[in-house]
Amino acid sequence: MQDPSRDKDLSFAKLSDLGFHISIKIVSLEGRVPKHSFTDVLEDEDLRHSGTDRDGLTDLYVTCQLWTDGKANCLPFRTTWKDFARSYSWNQSIVLFITYQSLQPTSQLTFTIWDVQGAGKAVPVGGTTMKLFRPDRTLRRGQQRLYVHRGVEADPTADSTTPSEMTSAEDEMGRLERLVKDYERGDVPKIDWLDRIAFRQIERAHAAEAKQSDNLYLYIDLPRFDFPIVYSEHESPIPYPPAPVPRDPQTHQHTPALPPNSLSNDKHLWRLYDPDAWRENPVEIKHRKLLRSQRLGDEGRDLKPGPADRDRLNEIFSMPPTAQLSANDKDLLWKFRFSLFRSPRSLTKFLKCVTWSDPVEAKQATEKLLPLWGQEVGMDDALELLGPGFADRRVRAFAVERLKRADDEEIMLYLLQLVQALKFEHEPAPSKRSRRRDEPSATNVGDSGLAQFLIDRAVANPIFATKFHWYLGIECNFHTPFGKMFTEVGFRLQTKLGEGLALQDVLTRQAALVEALSARAKEIRGSKDSRSRKIEKLKTYIGDARHGLCPLPTAVPLPLDPRVTASSINAERSSVFKSNLLPLLLWFETVANDDEPDAETVSPDYPLIFKNGDDLRQDQLVIQLFNLMDRLLRKENLDLRLSPYSVLATSTTEGMIQFVPSKSLAAIMAEHGSLQNYLREHHPDVGALGSYGIEGGVMDTFIRSCAGYSVLTYILGVGDRHLDNLMLAPDGHFFHVDFGYILGRDPKPYPPPVKVCKEMVDAMGGQQSAHYARFQSLCYTAFVNLRKNANLILNLVALMVDAGIQDIQLEPDKAVWKVQEKFMLDLPEEDAIKQFEALLSETSYLTTMFDRFHDWAQYLRD
Repeated sequence: MQDPSRDKDLSFAKLSDLGFHISIKIVSLEGRVPKHSFTDVLEDEDLRHSGTDRDGLTDLYVTCQLWTDGKANCLPFRTTWKDFARSYSWNQSIVLFITYQSLQPTSQLTFTIWDVQGAGKAVPVGGTTMKLFRPDRTLRRGQQRLYVHRGVEADPTADSTTPSEMTSAEDEMGRLERLVKDYERGDVPKIDWLDRIAFRQIERAHAAEAKQSDNLYLYIDLPRFDFPIVYSEHESPIPYPPAPVPRDPQTHQHTPALPPNSLSNDKHLWRLYDPDAWRENPVEIKHRKLLRSQRLGDEGRDLKPGPADRDRLNEIFSMPPTAQLSANDKDLLWKFRFSLFRSPRSLTKFLKCVTWSDPVEAKQATEKLLPLWGQEVGMDDALELLGPGFADRRVRAFAVERLKRADDEEIMLYLLQLVQALKFEHEPAPSKRSRRRDEPSATNVGDSGLAQFLIDRAVANPIFATKFHWYLGIECNFHTPFGKMFTEVGFRLQTKLGEGLALQDVLTRQAALVEALSARAKEIRGSKDSRSRKIEKLKTYIGDARHGLCPLPTAVPLPLDPRVTASSINAERSSVFKSNLLPLLLWFETVANDDEPDAETVSPDYPLIFKNGDDLRQDQLVIQLFNLMDRLLRKENLDLRLSPYSVLATSTTEGMIQFVPSKSLAAIMAEHGSLQNYLREHHPDVGALGSYGIEGGVMDTFIRSCAGYSVLTYILGVGDRHLDNLMLAPDGHFFHVDFGYILGRDPKPYPPPVKVCKEMVDAMGGQQSAHYARFQSLCYTAFVNLRKNANLILNLVALMVDAGIQDIQLEPDKAVWKVQEKFMLDLPEEDAIKQFEALLSETSYLTTMFDRFHDWAQYLRD
């Protein structure tokens, strides 16, 4: 192993540069260790541990272990047995087979001293926990004096109860040892004759304290690096000059003030502040201007890329939206800017290469080059242009023009994200002040017409208006930076709708209905009555005509699905679910809507769940993406019989969910023993041998829906999948509910990326059956088709980063990347299919054990 003490080139090195393992030397224990009584340990003289009945020192050994955030990083190390003659001195070096670059700022070492009382029996003399990093994130080095807490094992938790540093101000010996370290480091001048006297006095003070104090101290040696080893330098934000900024009296230029805490108090570490760090390098600006030939205007209009440049351009065009372009790639795109429009996928990449802070370049990009793309821009690119990466009003207006060519049905697929896109053209003032140099100037940031476009569509389409109204309503919170902006857009919508009065009246009655249901749900949640009593009270309340629920004063389109017009709530069929939040099950009686072309297909009853106390915006996003992916697959003539139910968050704490009559797989297995028995009971076909006595269409629906939801939940990283949130309808429609965990989050350890449980596979006839082979084929086909539309899905997720979605907020900078990783865009299509095939085949029976644990937990809770 390399000797770190001989390395002379570690000046402010990072841990990633240290490849050797962690080495520690346990030196000695200082202090009085009381001897324990051994009369009751062993009666057999031959079995008595040697040394326990002597007058000498007690037999001790030390255990050492590395921990991070309360989790062990290695097995505990134990010192060898040693016969102590006069003092507890081990002088034993140990090596933990973990490299320094694997450490975290929270890593710490625990030491526990044990007293041997007999064969196989030991008691802790004391323990101590040492953090490997100081508060300034530098690695500890040299000799360490660790305070030992008597009678306890070392505590490895983050807030350890056995810290190695004493909090007492009377630790004189600790002060002297810190001065000795300064002396060894060269910070204290060396005077030979005075040093000898000082060290003799230190030894005397040491002996006196050891004689008087009952404290125990463990001495260890760490590698003595010649320079401080830093975990990572503090990444302090580069401040922008505040206003007003004082002028330099000599240069008469504005100079940014020195930020607070820019200098370190540690005399061995310091930070330098460059007041010009926020400015763009003028040399690079000049280089870019010369390279892009701005003074020549349209020079290069006839320039065409050669084979090598064409290949590189195609690689750039195929990059996902999250890819960062290098300076060379940007220069290459600008060089051939007049010929890029021939590739429909090139627009967003070209706009990323523009230096928006340069008005000449920005004007050429928006007025001369942007119109060249014309009608060739896809919906995925238009949505990307409305995202946070493009603030120029002219670019965003171009994207809005693309949206105008889509019909209402398609726009409603993206309406949730388009409402969020309004934030990126009405930024709060602080964001504008911190705008980067390569972003558009404030004069080019403003209303692109997106809000007016959505309002115009809403006025002409009641279904569109209802969805837009409720999406806006949940954002009208004055405690958020954009609350005022959304309120203004909502006011414009209401003003426009007020010209017709009818639609505005519908929205008012919807709000009254939601308010009444919310009050009833809160009352039931707060009640201490039994569930049966709560159900009885709910039915009585609904059945009372004075409350205006049975029937409703006027038939009203439901906020959850405006195509359904409700006239009353069926009190007898309404109920309260058995769960922590006690959601309400409400059966609405419906009437035909003459304005809706599909009114004849609407069921006379429409059950929904009203839930109070839960934020349904995450479920709403997942269902919206499910609907979108279902539409994308149907465009490719792949019908997977998906049946995403409707979800509407009416506020951040309540909302509505469409209730689909079905049973969970857990309930089906408990009642029928298998999914086949359940389907066979509802749709038997004795002659259908190939489908196990089940109607062929029902089995086909089951296989297709299983394949569809397996792929969709894989892409969105849906977690917490167990048999209670996997549902099956009598007609074979399989679907998922409860999306409290997405983007890879899961409360269970080692969650499978693709959820295919044993019960589903058994219903298909097992892994060797023809049905399972068809299920796999459908999964591969669905994955490939959705992979082709990865940019659209990624752009929709990117627009929701600031929407307050629970699992996105945890790591907003990684949300889009987590979805992108599922598509395996860095692999060719064949390799991606093979990788997905491996994931699918290895998860069929992996989670059976966890499902059983969940079933037992549910049984005990019930």
